[in-house]
Formats: sequence, C-alpha cells, structure tokens
Amino acid sequence: MTTTLPLDRPPAPTPPLPPPPRRGLVVRVARWSSTHKWLALVLWLAFVAAAIVGGGAVGTKEVEDGDQGVGASAGADKALLQADFDDPYTESVLVRAADGGAVDTGSGAVTTLAANIAAAPGVASVAEPQVTEDGTAALYEVTLDIPEGTDSEEEDAASAAAAEIGQVVDGADGSLDVGQVGDASLGEALDQVYEDDLQRAEYLSLPVSLLIMLVVFGALIAAAVPVLLALSSVVAAMGLSAFASYVVPSTDILASVVLLVGMAVGVDYSLFYVRREREEREKGRGTMDAVAVAAATSGRAVVVSGLAVIIAMAGMFFAGEATFQSLAVGTILVVAVAVVGSVTALPALLAIFGRWIDRPRIPLLWRLRKRDGGEPRVWRAILGPVLRHPKTALVAGLLALLALAAPALGMKLSQPGISDLSNDVPEVQTYEAITTAFPSEGAAHDIAVWTTDGSPLDTAAVDGGVAQLNDAVGTDPEFAAGEGLTAEYSTDGSVAEITVPVPYEHDDDRAEDSLQTLRDDLVPAAFDGIDGVESGVTGMTAGNVDFRGLLADRMPIVIGFVLLMTIIVLVMAFRSLAVALTAAGLNLLSVAASYGLLTLVFQNSWAEGILGFESTGAIITWLPLFLFVILFGLSMDYHVFVVSRIREGAKAGMSTPEAVRTGIIRSAGVVTSAAVVMVAVFSIFATLGAIDFKQMGVGLAAAILIDATIVRAVLLPSIMALLGERNWWLPKPLNRLPRLEH
Repeated sequence: MTTTLPLDRPPAPTPPLPPPPRRGLVVRVARWSSTHKWLALVLWLAFVAAAIVGGGAVGTKEVEDGDQGVGASAGADKALLQADFDDPYTESVLVRAADGGAVDTGSGAVTTLAANIAAAPGVASVAEPQVTEDGTAALYEVTLDIPEGTDSEEEDAASAAAAEIGQVVDGADGSLDVGQVGDASLGEALDQVYEDDLQRAEYLSLPVSLLIMLVVFGALIAAAVPVLLALSSVVAAMGLSAFASYVVPSTDILASVVLLVGMAVGVDYSLFYVRREREEREKGRGTMDAVAVAAATSGRAVVVSGLAVIIAMAGMFFAGEATFQSLAVGTILVVAVAVVGSVTALPALLAIFGRWIDRPRIPLLWRLRKRDGGEPRVWRAILGPVLRHPKTALVAGLLALLALAAPALGMKLSQPGISDLSNDVPEVQTYEAITTAFPSEGAAHDIAVWTTDGSPLDTAAVDGGVAQLNDAVGTDPEFAAGEGLTAEYSTDGSVAEITVPVPYEHDDDRAEDSLQTLRDDLVPAAFDGIDGVESGVTGMTAGNVDFRGLLADRMPIVIGFVLLMTIIVLVMAFRSLAVALTAAGLNLLSVAASYGLLTLVFQNSWAEGILGFESTGAIITWLPLFLFVILFGLSMDYHVFVVSRIREGAKAGMSTPEAVRTGIIRSAGVVTSAAVVMVAVFSIFATLGAIDFKQMGVGLAAAILIDATIVRAVLLPSIMALLGERNWWLPKPLNRLPRLEH
C-alpha cells in the first residue's frame, strides 16, 4: 500500500477573483482616466496651472474691515471705519532708567534721545513727555509725517518711519531702557511673526507628510504620489479662491487654513485609494482591474467622505460672519479639488506607474512594512476584548470621552489683545510696560456718534453729551478717564469718536461690566436725546462680548444643519439610519472631548512649558465653531472608510461581529496612517508662536487622535456589535432618498 504524503498533494486551486465592477460614475471615471492616462494627467496639470495663473491674474479681494463687525458693535465699527478722522500716524516711546530708578527728562541722555527721534526721517514732531507720579517712566508721543496716498502707500511710509525711530531707540544711551510701540511698528512686528509662522508650517508640512508616507509604503513613488497630489490640490484651491473672493471676500488666515485642511484630506484620500489598489494587485489582479476595484470601494468612500466634509464646511455660512464665510469657501474648494484629483488624476498615475509604484524601495522600511492584507496584532489584541464584552467597552469608552469633555463646561472665550501676544516681540513688551505705567493708554471702549444721513453733527449737542458722560465716568472706578473725555470729529463732521479708558485688561469681567454700564445707561443718557443721530460702543471688549453672543445664537443653527445634512448623506450612502446616527453621535463626542482637552490645556498654566505659551485664561473666540465644522467633517474620513469595509463583509455573508472585526482590522493600517498624517500636520501648527494657531493645532490634533483610537477602536465596534443586524435598519420612508451609487 502506498501512502501519499500531504506534501505530494497538488495545491488547492485558488478561487477565481470576482470580476471588477463596471457600474457607477466613480468607476467609469477611473476606467477612463486609467485608459487615457496621459491625457487625464495633462488635463489635471492644466487645470492646476490655469487655477494658479488665473487666480494670480485676477488678484484677491480682501474682507473690508467694516464688514467684520458683529452684534451691537457693528454699526459703530462701520461708522468709525468709513469716517475720515485725518488722524496722524503716531509711535510711543517709553523711557526708563536702566537701573530702575527715576528718569530725568532734562538729562543729556534723554534730551539727546528726544532730539534724535525728532530729527529722524518721517517724524513730524515729538510731544512733551508724560511722566509717572513716581518718576520712573516717561512717555513720548511721536507724530509721523506721512504724505497722502493710498492706504497701502501710507502704511508702507509709516512702517519706514517707525523703523527709523527704531534705529534711534536701539542706539540710545546705555543708562536708559527705551522701548517703542505704535500701530506701524507693532503691525510690522506681528505681520512678521505670522509670516514666519506660516512659512514654517508650509515648509514643514510637505517633508513631514512625505516622511510618514515613506514609512507607510516603504517605497518612494508610492509615498510621493499622495503628497504631491495633495499639494497640487492646495495650490489649485488657492488659485480658485481668488476668483471666489469676488463673491465672498477673503480673510487673511484663509491660506493657512486651506493648507491645513488640503494637506490633511488630500493625503488621506490618496492614501485610501493607493492602499486599496495595492491590496487588489497583491491578490493577483492586473493594474486596470485593481484600479477599478479601488475606485468602487475606496474611491466611492472618498466621494462620500468629501461630500460629508463639504457639508460640514458649509455650516460656516450660517455663522453670519465674514471670516467664517471666507473659510467656508476656501475649505469647500480644497476638499472638492482633492476629491476630483483622487478620482481622476490618481487612477491615471496608478496606471502610468503600474507595479513601478512600489519602486524605488527603501530597504529597511520595505522590510518593516506590514502587508496590506495582514492582521496587525495590536488591533487584534484591542478588538478581541471589545467584541467579547461590547457593553463594558462601550461604557468605558463613553466615560473616558465624557471625562475629557467635562472641562469644556468651564470654557471661557476671548480674542487675545496685544498683551496676550508673544512676549518674544519687543513691541509687545513695551506695550505692557506702558499700560502698567499709564493705565489710560491701555484697554478702552470706543464710542461712536454719527448722523443717519451723513450730515454734520451738532457739535454743541455732542459736546454736551460728552460733558455729561465725563461727569458720570470721572469718579467711577470702572473707568480710567484721566484728564477727561473729549470728542474727536471726522473731517466732514458727521462722526464723532469718544475714547473711554478702563483700568483692566480687555477680557476682564470688570471691563465687560463697564461696557454694559455704557451701553445700557450712560451712552443712551448722553446721546439719545440728540435728533438724527445714532450711537454705539465698540472696541476689543465689545468685540469679544458681541462675538460670543453671535456664537450663542448661531452655533445651534450650524450644529443642526451639519448634523441633518450629514445624516442624509450617510443614509444615501449606506442605506442605514443606524449607521448615520451612530456616526453623528460619535463625531459629537470627539468634538466635545477636544473642547475639554483644549480648555484643560490653554485655560491653565500647567502646559505652558511643554507647548511654549503663556496662558490667556481663555480659548480664542472663533475656535469652537471652526473646530466643530472642521472636526465633524474630517472625522467622516475614517468613519466612511471603516464602515465601508464593514459593509463589504456584511454583504459577503459574514456575521455582524465578524464583519466588524474584519472591516476594522483590514482598514486599521490605512486609518492609522491617515490619522498620523493629520496629527503630524496639525501638530506643526501647535508649535507656532501665535496663540490662535497653537490652540487650533492642539485642538485638531487631539481630536483626530481621540477619533482614531478611542472612537474607532472601542466605541464604533462595541456599538455595531451590540446593534447586530439593526446596524442596517432603514425606515421605509427613507427608502425614497436617492442612492449614492458606486
């Protein structure tokens, strides 16, 4: 009898792969692009070039300052900005003794300094100094001689004159401690800080993203394709935003936000697509068939995710504020361009490179790279207990996120003032020293009085109102009226401005109390009796209060719109209300946790040394609404991709727990890689000097990290395991919604 050893048996035949899909717009576009690969690539490059050149040719229309006011201060802001007060440019020079003693304004060192400042180019005059009661500081107001011209020409001339004064200040006698600050010098210094920050973010985001992709793919071409495609989407969107600015004017932070969002979603979308195409090739498919399968799965997920992100960004239109509307346009454009590039140019590139996309290989990284079809041991170890004990995992995950979210209940919102900016800027240091020595030079409320028809004001009546107002605030400790209040009139006499100093920081609760005193009692009593005029109070404190009021009114509308539209898109994509509601709930938890973490970090001082900032005790006013729409949109990347893989398993006949386990494990590598890219790009902003960029970077990075770990590894699988077949529940009335076909 002859025994046949198992090794002698012929290998079992490999089951044939199912035919690649041919239905659906995304698949048809991908097949066309891969078949006409060079034409598709040229068309993409032509589109990017046309957007860049066209945008540069038409220029960008910026948001007018008068369009940025909100609430009760909006009218006063507009009146003051449109009025011509013929105010000269001024710079303040603070002189103190280097040893901390009294300053002798008649000494040779001080008089020489004052004379040199007066003789500097662009200086019209130097006023007699104000001296503190203890004599330790003297303040000189320097009036600049700026020829009339356009706003930009005058600003350039003022900056040049301020720089000349700066040279004199730098060369002052060593016995003196001299500082300079003014609109021109401070503006120039802060512009340089922001410009340096943005350049740093731009320079770092590209190499950091490329480095992560090299680790993910282990091959140079595969790593470069997502990064370069994302970069092309960013520059194209910036060009298109120039055209859009003539409909919705642009804001000065638009470019940085487009870069931030564009690099994050652009790399992620390409990453999803390339990883799936590679997975299909490793199963034995040819390049064209692998591209078709990737289009039907990851490509469709990219389109659904892109729609969800665009809807979330559109929520900013409901904020009723010019900056948010500008950011909505820019982010929608960059996401839309990234989606189009991922479903057109990317299939063409994959067809061009074929199997060469895995060349040249980085030897060590290539060997360390896990194969796409493998099951990462870490994710198996996490999912095992989660799926065995879904109730316990769900409760533990919910408690963890609620604990992180809890500090957000004490969130305080404020826009940073000059004293809250980086102390590395000498002008900021000087400003703080001046406001300490001369409180009337610090925070203030600005009262505007203007005629409704543009005719000249009755100056006698206005001056009478100012005198009445002065009597009211002169002895009130809420104010720092100093020598008394006066009205400054515009050149045509139609607008008057009265500045009321306060002895507090602009975001102090007592400054807000004094604002309410002015608005509710003192200003109406002083000016409401004058026929044909309107009055209002603005300033930094008023801006904070009014912006918070705007958020309180509009945030529920924004949240409601984003939730409703996102649920509709997900129902159309997955034919399941349960999946849509689960996604909405989990994303809300992620956002809430990021709010809590942001509050914990930036409203306290424990993290100052770690992140290199000085706590202002508050979160930037515009950040909560911005973070909500950005995070809600970006979280959809992971959710759509993961649920798509789970849905594939369920359609293939797997049980719900097995489909959840298989779908999450198979998508674990790409989701982790995508999260690392986003966290890395956002963390770059957390290293910048400006507090608003730092808070934005920390908030975004923390939320994505929470979303990719606790939410995707614990909460999502536990909820889906508990729901079982109910995951795919869809009420009959919703069957009427159109499908987002393959």
